[in-house]
Amino acid sequence: MPGKLGFLSAFLIPLLVVTGFYLGDWWSYSVFAFVFFLIPVADALVGLDTRNQPEHLKSEVAEDFGYRLITFVWVPLQFGFLFWAIQQLATNPDLNFVEYSGLLVGTGMVTGGIGITVAHELGHKNNKLEQLLSQALLVTVCYTHFYIEHNRGHHVQVATPEDPATARKGENFFAFFIRSVVMGWIHAWHLEKERLIRKERSVFGLRNRMIHYIILPILFCLSLCLFAAYVNPTVSWSSVILFFIGQSIIGFGLLELVNYVEHYGITRKKLPNGSYERVNPLHSWNTAYLISNLFLFQLQRHSDHHTYASKRYQVLDHSDESPQLPYGYPTMILMALIPPIWFSVMDKKLEEWKNQLPLQA
Repeated sequence: MPGKLGFLSAFLIPLLVVTGFYLGDWWSYSVFAFVFFLIPVADALVGLDTRNQPEHLKSEVAEDFGYRLITFVWVPLQFGFLFWAIQQLATNPDLNFVEYSGLLVGTGMVTGGIGITVAHELGHKNNKLEQLLSQALLVTVCYTHFYIEHNRGHHVQVATPEDPATARKGENFFAFFIRSVVMGWIHAWHLEKERLIRKERSVFGLRNRMIHYIILPILFCLSLCLFAAYVNPTVSWSSVILFFIGQSIIGFGLLELVNYVEHYGITRKKLPNGSYERVNPLHSWNTAYLISNLFLFQLQRHSDHHTYASKRYQVLDHSDESPQLPYGYPTMILMALIPPIWFSVMDKKLEEWKNQLPLQA
């Protein structure tokens, strides 16, 4: 099993964005090449890692603060990185299209590809500090409602028609993206309304977290604008706002791509009483490629996460009985963006999964 040092690999992503930006021109896309070319190559060369932490060590490893510290450190790093990106935007108004788009895409890959992954990890914990840090990260990508919808919505309704974040068979990513974003936000409002009514609180009062989640990204964006104006008084606030919104869309777009990959076509049986069978390791796609798992804090061991949602990333288990993706997430994300390729590969995998169900029921 990989140790703490292996998970520090995620910090290479912001480093590559910064380095590529200073090198200029097409170097600005070095992080894109690294994630979507070099990591898949490394996955192929290094191969799978199906080892699990020994049972007698799991409690000790789960409580090792060093693993938690890595996720804690990421939070100030992400905020600092965003202010760095805005500083470059303010001080370099003559960026060419390649440099600007490279900075924008790279920023979204940091805040979404890694940042939301860390927010996801922290948001599932019972510790108030970790929950707060999770929400803080989500503010930076205008997707704070994910904290409510994912924990209280997706994990309850996963692999059912009621879950916006479960892609249906034959549904391409672009249709899924619109449905998941819109319906996920609406469902988060519904869940928060239910919570407030249960506590006999006003739905439109200040205790409504969804109202906080609308205000906080606006305030954060305002702070970025003020910072940019301090760096360069002539900077256009609209350029800062557009950059912030753009990197946010890229960030939560990566999240929804991962959602699409993790649950495409998987369904739970509906029982005679109208409820669904309990979530088990058969209800999420997994992949055991070592390198991409290091960068994503073992998010690819997704079935175990859905079975034990509060389990820390360093002790998530691989399960041979779970449906297995043919490649790691970076490759699967690229495939998802090309529907004919996606359907030709994944519909066959989905049929294999369905054919195995009677044998494993």
